[in-house]
Amino acid sequence: TTSLSAFEDELGAQPPLGFFDPFGMLSGDVTQERFDRLRYVEIKHGRICQLAFLGQITTRAGFHLSGDIDYSGDSFDSFPNGLAALFGPDAIPQAGFAQIFAFVGLLELGVMK
Repeated sequence: TTSLSAFEDELGAQPPLGFFDPFGMLSGDVTQERFDRLRYVEIKHGRICQLAFLGQITTRAGFHLSGDIDYSGDSFDSFPNGLAALFGPDAIPQAGFAQIFAFVGLLELGVMK
C-alpha cells in the first residue's frame, strides 16, 4: 500500500477508488519509470483498439482500398469482412496472414517499444 500511495496524485486517480490497480501490476517496489511504461503501453493499446474498431466499421460499410492486394489480381474487396477474412473458404491466404502478423510483431518489438 505504501508504493501505491506514491501514485495517488497521478492523472486519472479519482475518488472514491483513488489509484486503481485491479491486477496488482504495480505491487511491491515500483519505480516511476515502470509506472510510466505501463501507462504508455495502455494508451498505445487503446489507440490500436480504436483503429481496429474504425477499420471494422469502414469495411462493414462497404469502403475498401482500391487496387489489388497481391500480384495474382485479388482485390481488397474480394475478401469478406470480420472473422470470415481469417477463417473460411474465402479467407486471406495463410502466407498473407503470416505477413500481417510478422509486421505487427515487428512494429511492437522494434518501433513501439
